[in-house]
Amino acid sequence: MPSYIYIAKDKKGKNQTDHIIAANKHELAGILRNQGLVLISAEVVGVKKEAAYYLNIIKRLKELGTISLVEKMMFSRHLSVMINAGLSLNQALKILARQTKSPRFKKIISQVEISVSQGKSFSESLKKYPKVFNELYTNMIGVGEEGGNLSDVLNVLAEQMKKNHELISRVRGAMMYPLVIAIAMIGIGILMMIMVVPKLTEVFDELNVELPLSTRIIMFISSFLKDNILLGIIGLIIIFFIIKIAIRKKEVKRTLHKIYLYFPIFGSLIRKINSARLARTLSSLIESGVAITKSLEVVAGTLSNIHFQEALLNSAKEIQKGKKLSVSLSKYEHLYSPMVIQMIGVGEETGSLSGILKNLADFYEEEIDNVTKNMSSVLEPILMVVIGAAVGFFAISMIQPMYSMMSGV
Repeated sequence: MPSYIYIAKDKKGKNQTDHIIAANKHELAGILRNQGLVLISAEVVGVKKEAAYYLNIIKRLKELGTISLVEKMMFSRHLSVMINAGLSLNQALKILARQTKSPRFKKIISQVEISVSQGKSFSESLKKYPKVFNELYTNMIGVGEEGGNLSDVLNVLAEQMKKNHELISRVRGAMMYPLVIAIAMIGIGILMMIMVVPKLTEVFDELNVELPLSTRIIMFISSFLKDNILLGIIGLIIIFFIIKIAIRKKEVKRTLHKIYLYFPIFGSLIRKINSARLARTLSSLIESGVAITKSLEVVAGTLSNIHFQEALLNSAKEIQKGKKLSVSLSKYEHLYSPMVIQMIGVGEETGSLSGILKNLADFYEEEIDNVTKNMSSVLEPILMVVIGAAVGFFAISMIQPMYSMMSGV
């Protein structure tokens, strides 16, 4: 039965507070009446507090959730429309804070609005949240504020994020099929090791047959997984985190990223993705009026491969010394194709670098679309070969001892 905290009046009209166990408030009132008290109010001990506690935890977890690229894209597009329609920045931010579904993003927009109302610039207010609004975003907003074309810059940013989202979606979509096949293959392999191999092991033990090395390896793995499944899972988790920590180190990352560039199919895709991002982002920054050296430093932070990042940062230093971008990038033909370098050179000569980069981005995004569309059909035979090899190794390892035994009879 619940315990109640109650407030009641005695015969003299004084309030008394205490707690008592009762089935419900009606029973509580009867108990107090027998004691010469009149019930005024009662509250179940702990229930509301516990509910509030758990609701607060849920609220905090929601606030910790990531803010998607689509949410930021819609924020930029809506803000652009509102400013273009004549609303003040503060009014627009208040409206967007109310209509945003993400609790965390709602809170951030509200904090930005408060900061702007206190006299700080919009870009300065956004810089307080670098995990949500990256350097590219805040720099372009700053340029828009200075140039008086914030609405146009926001529209450019929304378009930039839309293209980036489409690019990520294409690559993820292409990787989904091989990933599902790989997970299914690992799952089936583990089940075979836990359920099938132990039964065959018992047969081999009874027959006392000399086993080949491959069979002994499979039996050892099976025995380990069967007897130490929890230890195996913990071991895999530990290995995962060790790898995750190791790849954050710059030298390890550099080595891995170089290996990725020479992977069949994926190496070419990585080059195209980084070239498309360079062209699209640099075009947006130049169009917004950001200096070329600053633009290259910002773009470097948006690229996924460390070698592409370092190439741009080195090029930014050389441009400060008076070199052209096309000349600086010509040292990195193993990263950027001759077409990229030549088209940048033409853009520099004609003074239409932003427009040419935009066309280059369109070209590479179309190329990526074609590659990702055909990726499943290219990877399918490779996966079949890998699966066939795994099944063949397992079958030969487990059948060979039986065949040897039959031959000896």
